Amino acid sequence: MSHSAADIRAHIEKYLGPIDSVLEGAACDEARIDILHVAPAETRPVHTLCTSGMSHRAMPVPPGVETPAHIELMVTLPGDWKVHDAGEEWSWPLRQLAWLARLPQVSGTWLGWGRTIANGEPPMPLAPNTKLCGAIIVPSLLVPTAFYELQSAGRRIAFFSVVPLYKEELELEEREGMEALLSRLVDKNINDVIDPRRKNVGRRFGLF
Repeated sequence: MSHSAADIRAHIEKYLGPIDSVLEGAACDEARIDILHVAPAETRPVHTLCTSGMSHRAMPVPPGVETPAHIELMVTLPGDWKVHDAGEEWSWPLRQLAWLARLPQVSGTWLGWGRTIANGEPPMPLAPNTKLCGAIIVPSLLVPTAFYELQSAGRRIAFFSVVPLYKEELELEEREGMEALLSRLVDKNINDVIDPRRKNVGRRFGLF
């Protein structure tokens, strides 16, 4: 285990809880990206999946853009989610997280606060049991603010949450901007716990 990987693991366990298992691990260029699973506990009754290794390489952040070049991503799932079930209706958040973690290295893009990513063009549902078809990258509302950043091996590593979005929400962000989308999500009490059938705030009445 590299020094930074050990630091990331210690950071997760300090603020979120003990790591229960490693759900995903694959080589991507010279960096291995694992997904670490923190199981629900009384103090934090949700599943947390967090990448470890995405921050190994700096992302190609454009000049003038103020965002960390080294990041890790996380998703939060309800306590009754079947994290170890390989069926599509349960495994899609893990697959989306793994895909996004590799995206900067594979495509030469960058991810950071407020970036939206569609699942294809046109955006396609992430699984048969949901119409969610993209994501926005934001700080988690469900972790201590001290979790947001880690200094490791001379790098500033930021931790961001993946919040899945509907097609209409992607369009809202493109039309009116990130703040308009986030304001609607907050108004509807939507945080980063994934719900495949949550309200669609991109529609006029916020209905599915």
